[in-house]
Amino acid sequence: MTFVVVEGPEGAGKSTLVRWLGTAFRTEGREVLTVREPGGTPIAEAARKLALKSRHDRAYAAELFLFLAARADLVERVIRPALADGQMVIADRFGLSTIAYQVAGRGLPRADVEAALRVATGGLTPDLTLILDVPVTVGRERQKVAGKVRDRIEREDDTFHTRVREAYRSASGPGIVHIDASQTRKAVQDAAWREIVAATALSLKGA
Repeated sequence: MTFVVVEGPEGAGKSTLVRWLGTAFRTEGREVLTVREPGGTPIAEAARKLALKSRHDRAYAAELFLFLAARADLVERVIRPALADGQMVIADRFGLSTIAYQVAGRGLPRADVEAALRVATGGLTPDLTLILDVPVTVGRERQKVAGKVRDRIEREDDTFHTRVREAYRSASGPGIVHIDASQTRKAVQDAAWREIVAATALSLKGA
């Protein structure tokens, strides 16, 4: 059982890395499930649309619970069954994003958010969290070059995104690893690969 999460601020390359890791580990013969947050089930996708695409204003607490509703359904219906089946699960965001965005970014009380987060996840925690770090300006430029249509949170100002980034940079604890995502894509991929192999004691030939 291996649950890996890729975290980081906007434009850090999380989704790209998750896709690459999924392909790389499947090439090694591992059963791998890749998921994104919020999303992955009908309920979670509906919550994602409301949280990120809706034009209606909402209370920050309402935004929090939309994300947590999506996570609760994804954990119960997708992630836990896959882990129980012996698959590796690699997620694009998980609980740390809630701390970075809703606590550091929005200013919601950390203790209350952490309590709600434990309910949503049922206590599930990643075996390894890879935090990709890039300056806010670099992340924005990457999204611009890629032609990305920004969602509600991505449209927040640089002050908000700086708070989010600093929350990620200060994160520490078991299984948390920081990777400089301003490096080349290949360098980031190699670093992530090494960390996962080391953390899981896998014997792999390499991507």
